[in-house]
Amino acid sequence: MWRDFLLLRDSSLFLLLRAGTISSFSEVKQQVTARVPASTSNLGPGFDCLGVALRLYTSITLWRGKSGPLPSMATETAGKFFALVRSGIFPFSCAIESDVPIARGLGSSAAIRLAVLHALNELSGVQLSCNELFVLCSTLEGHPDNAAAASFGGFNVVRDLKTQRFDVSPRVYFVLLVPDLKIETDKARRLLPAKIPRTDAIMSSSNVAAIVAAFASGDYKNLRGAFRDGLHQPYRERLVPFLQNVIAAAEDSGALGAFLSGSGSSVCAVTLRDPETVAKAMKRGSSLKAARILITTADNQGVRVFKSTARASKI
Repeated sequence: MWRDFLLLRDSSLFLLLRAGTISSFSEVKQQVTARVPASTSNLGPGFDCLGVALRLYTSITLWRGKSGPLPSMATETAGKFFALVRSGIFPFSCAIESDVPIARGLGSSAAIRLAVLHALNELSGVQLSCNELFVLCSTLEGHPDNAAAASFGGFNVVRDLKTQRFDVSPRVYFVLLVPDLKIETDKARRLLPAKIPRTDAIMSSSNVAAIVAAFASGDYKNLRGAFRDGLHQPYRERLVPFLQNVIAAAEDSGALGAFLSGSGSSVCAVTLRDPETVAKAMKRGSSLKAARILITTADNQGVRVFKSTARASKI
């Protein structure tokens, strides 16, 4: 009998879920593991259309077998998958390991959904393409930016579910301030106005163009000053009141700029040098006691799937 575990180890989240009952290990004939990167999205003005995959990962292992209670997101995702492919529904069990902070604007839900979709795709033998699975994940998410980055890796520009991606140099560091504060995406979206001033729209669109050009060309120094936004960040500061202080601290310490990661609460800074110095400045600027820092680089591979016929091992 598997049990459910939720373990918090030091400053990182380690999530291990075991769902279902297997009478003997010999019943496990095939298992599939999908590893999906976290993502930071919007990058300030690129609302719902820009995303970068990060080297923080969620791994989900699925195997056929009698299933007990599954995480609700896995159940919902599996239902959509089986409805789309119209193949025979089969029971499955899953194990989830993740170092992606939950509800912090780092694509944790997209990573879980995408991992379940890819694992089921392999187990069922349906063989949907990576792009088809990206579209399905985007539909479940309600926006495509995190799903694109997690699917294809690197820096992604999404337009009408069509993506353009670019590798990101390991010289580019992403410094994440992760507060002890969860923010639901739906709640953050409800704060956005129906109309915005034309000057804010012009400023945001010009900055999006600059960001795309910098990542496409690899001339990253041109990112400086390009993360300013008038579409969503000014309105979400009600939920993240320390945002502007953290952005200013990051820039003053040498970062190219900083922005609210997704809908928050994490703040992401981009720098070509001294990421530890930037991290310390962001922590001081936040004045938060309960916050941690993650320093990482971009993942240029995206989702990866590993098949195995090995028996499950005891914990």
